[in-house]
Amino acid sequence: MNPEPFIPAFNWQQHVIAPWNAELPITLWIVLMGFFVTASCGLVGNYLILRRMALVGDAISHSVLAGIAGVIVFTGHLQLTGLFIGALISGILTTVLIEVIHRYSRVKQDAAIGVTFTSLFALGVILISLQAGDVHIDEECVLYGEIVFVPLDKTKLSIAPALADVLRKMPGAELYVIGNQLVMATDVIRMGLVTLLVALLIWVFYKELLVSSFDPGLAFSLGINRNVIHYGLMSLLSVVVVSAFESVGAILVVAMLILPGATAHLLSPRLPVIMGLIVLHAALSTILGFHTAKWLDCSIAGALVVAGMGLFVLVWIFGIHDGLLGKWLRRRQVQEPDSNELAEPVA
Repeated sequence: MNPEPFIPAFNWQQHVIAPWNAELPITLWIVLMGFFVTASCGLVGNYLILRRMALVGDAISHSVLAGIAGVIVFTGHLQLTGLFIGALISGILTTVLIEVIHRYSRVKQDAAIGVTFTSLFALGVILISLQAGDVHIDEECVLYGEIVFVPLDKTKLSIAPALADVLRKMPGAELYVIGNQLVMATDVIRMGLVTLLVALLIWVFYKELLVSSFDPGLAFSLGINRNVIHYGLMSLLSVVVVSAFESVGAILVVAMLILPGATAHLLSPRLPVIMGLIVLHAALSTILGFHTAKWLDCSIAGALVVAGMGLFVLVWIFGIHDGLLGKWLRRRQVQEPDSNELAEPVA
């Protein structure tokens, strides 16, 4: 009996075409969820990178578990409102604890981050495993998420008959249009609204976020309260993390906070361009990661991160602005002056 190969054979029809034909409704919801999670995490994470606070994002993504566990202990069940409140409290508490430990002790900031998030994450694990009661939470889902279950939770929305007739002409419409009702994945719609909220807040407070991230002194002189912006950003980060928690878990969300922004910063120094590149990175990593997971029959969330890392490596190597290729070309231009300057003057 021949053992199965470590890497299965790739079949274009099975792994690329089929998911968008027979499995279109399921594929669409999973891909949309992956895009919304990666885009919202990347847009918020971009400001963590600008503020040199990437590890704070890691801390909040782990400490959110303590807030969720606290909601379960005090209420005995899972409710969306309670989860958001618990996540906000734990996110702000994490930020405050890091600042207090760093400011009022000789402990460096990176050590304060490590002490805070590991302690709160461990507390959340203990509360979930010992005091969650009848509420079931899968520890593996907490750590790694399970985006494949997203299409199972459905919401029905009544639509106009004319719109329903148009949607019925699309492939697989019988699975997401029933009568005059549009059947939608609840988690995807919620994550889409969170993504719109993130984009809206970044647009409204663009100047405040920009100035406070690059020049705190200028922000103070302009009357911008840096602490309010800071804790507002941490609160928004907590909302994004708890929204993505079920899909990608506490571990993989850290990569989604950092990879899109880190990749975009290698391609352009202009913040508006970076924002667009983050959204593009989210779309590409979602598509590539989804089909990679189909091919290898592995975790979709894990494949999304691996695809995002693959894009980062490509940009790091071949990027013209700040990649290895771009740096090599600039060094070569410096080392090889213009031949006209080296030519002997003609008498």
